[in-house]
Amino acid sequence: MTNRPVGVWGRGNWLDHSRRTEACEVAAEIEALGYESLWLSAGFEDGVPSLFGDLLDATNTLTIASGVLSIWHSTATQTAMAYNTLDRVHPGRFLLGLGASHGPMVEATNQIYERPYSRMVHYLDELAEQQPGVPIENLILAALGPRMLQLAAERSSGAHPYFVPVEYTVLARETMGQEALLIPEQGVVLESDPRIARAIARNHMELYLSLPNYTSNLNRLGFDDDEIKNGGSDRLVDAIIAWGDVDAIVERVDEHLAAGASSVCLQVLNGDSPEFPLRQYRDLAAALF
Repeated sequence: MTNRPVGVWGRGNWLDHSRRTEACEVAAEIEALGYESLWLSAGFEDGVPSLFGDLLDATNTLTIASGVLSIWHSTATQTAMAYNTLDRVHPGRFLLGLGASHGPMVEATNQIYERPYSRMVHYLDELAEQQPGVPIENLILAALGPRMLQLAAERSSGAHPYFVPVEYTVLARETMGQEALLIPEQGVVLESDPRIARAIARNHMELYLSLPNYTSNLNRLGFDDDEIKNGGSDRLVDAIIAWGDVDAIVERVDEHLAAGASSVCLQVLNGDSPEFPLRQYRDLAAALF
């Protein structure tokens, strides 16, 4: 397969305001390499970060997506205003990803995290009332459970699941039907030594294995509590994080696409390195495209 629909998913350096110029330069190279999208967490501050506008300014055709904007940290009014400001300058290039976030992140801002599904429904209702609003085709929802997947198919362009194995992609496609977008994030480690690769993977996974939304989803997929604790079993680590040489990463991308993914966004994990993983982006692009 050539010209696979693949994007990049970023956090860390991407969100560091002191490295904004560098981030914009890396985004321009990602576009030149052939990636179709760049997904970035919106963080947990109030409103929509200026980062998205800067990255749109630095690129020409690349889709810039929020992966994701927390509905607890930006009001529907703030979100609609920010979206339309970006869309006026860069029509159709900003994909608004919304998510219900997680209890610890929400409660850290002195809010009560409860009924996230109902909160999302209410938020989408409020968003639909804004003038101008956000077109469904430029809206996508973070989703894990079956109800949120169905909501994503009904009220947005589709779903952007995070921290999921290929088996989840199969189930998500069955749940949402064939028309909805399905764009999973896939963590990758370009390292063929199992001990080193899994250590990097477990360091990344530690936070997510402490969050009930993710662990409940893993339980539904057949991973029991013993496999989730203590950094995760090898089986779990290998299911969530693709590691090995470039060919191994390409194989995982192809598995997601065969399972029904519309596109796959790769989060390159480079351990404790403070650098943007440009070498990995380049090596992967040469094999993917």
